[in-house]
Amino acid sequence: MSYLPALMFPALFALIFLGIPVAFSLIAVAGGFGLLVFGDRLPAFLYGKALQVAASPVLAAIPLFIVMGSVLERTSIARRLFQVMQVWLGRLPGGLAVATITMCAVFAAATGIIGAVETVIGMMAIPPMLKYAYDKGLISGTICGGGSLGTIIPPSVTVIVYGSIAELSIGDLMVGIVIPGAIMVTLFIAYILGRSLWRPQDARPLPREETAMPLWPKLKLTITGLFPALVLIFAVLGSIMFGIASPTEAAAVGAAGAVILAVAYRELTPRVAYEALRRSVSISAMVMLIVVGGSMFSGVFVVAGGRGLISQVVGALDLSPVGLVAVFLLIVFLLGFVLDWITIVLITLPIFLAPLKALGVDQVWFAVMMLVVIQTSYLTPPMAPAIFYLRTIAPPEIRYGHMIRGVVPFVIAQLITLAIVAWWPATATWLPKVLIGFR
Repeated sequence: MSYLPALMFPALFALIFLGIPVAFSLIAVAGGFGLLVFGDRLPAFLYGKALQVAASPVLAAIPLFIVMGSVLERTSIARRLFQVMQVWLGRLPGGLAVATITMCAVFAAATGIIGAVETVIGMMAIPPMLKYAYDKGLISGTICGGGSLGTIIPPSVTVIVYGSIAELSIGDLMVGIVIPGAIMVTLFIAYILGRSLWRPQDARPLPREETAMPLWPKLKLTITGLFPALVLIFAVLGSIMFGIASPTEAAAVGAAGAVILAVAYRELTPRVAYEALRRSVSISAMVMLIVVGGSMFSGVFVVAGGRGLISQVVGALDLSPVGLVAVFLLIVFLLGFVLDWITIVLITLPIFLAPLKALGVDQVWFAVMMLVVIQTSYLTPPMAPAIFYLRTIAPPEIRYGHMIRGVVPFVIAQLITLAIVAWWPATATWLPKVLIGFR
């Protein structure tokens, strides 16, 4: 039956391209091929996989992080943060775009949900950038690139799913992506500043009267708008990084902190609570169903002889560890054109892990690089969830062509980040090793 694993992927892609939801495609392929492998024992095998996912303490953090993000998304916390960034950064060349990227980084660290970052901040940032005649491609790229930071800025749902499948420390992964995330934000801002200086007509600084404010009101706005969010971020990430709390416990702290902030701002109305919980349940159910389907798919693939097949292919290629890593990352990059991040992780990771471990590749280093490549899939058409989100909130004058042209420089910045991490593995591995001594 060694041919069965090779047929599972064409069958999966065929169902996905026919428009069948990814979760149901994974379950259908697992069920169909599982019948050939397990026979009448298939229901027990699939039930065991579903139970394994449901009992995972690591995956329990996902709904809690989603609750945190959903509550923050529906309160004025994001608006207050954007006001702070606009006041302090608006006078820079391309100041509104710089403020937007900075805001995206902060909000991504406070929510961990990709779509929430782009949708909320896009609705606030697009009108003022259009008002001051920013280039529409730059507007599109800034919103999409900033929104994609939810993948690489911890806490990230992507990291939790990756860590649970790879059986890696979630804390080490979240610490490992801190420096690459900072590098990427720096590259985004450097591009905006450079373009604004080279072509001032694309993104002029805000007029002085728009940012003029006495020092005390400016500090008060900063304290009330930025400080609570930073405290929440530190409480969640700090507790994970220093080993004070598990990811699930930290997620619970984040969810409770978001609710407390909403109460403090007097915005936790019954409608806000209902909408936040409704969105949380919807996103959590979608993610967890895909994880269940992926677990069933990978389980059948392994039992059908998938690992042996991969070992034969890798052996036939006779690649060095660096070459194998490059091939795997290229596969992820190409899959990103047509598949979403969670599908990519669930399909490829179980296949990649065994050969990488056999060759002694550092798992955190590879994980960080794979997360960066997955982030590029957020911007690369035709799938490009970032462009999909932007099209739902953008005014008619921002067209699809603007969006495609706008994301290209940000994809290049992501690939530069990947090259930096690949060339200097310490950017991903140094900080987790340093923090081990503090745990």
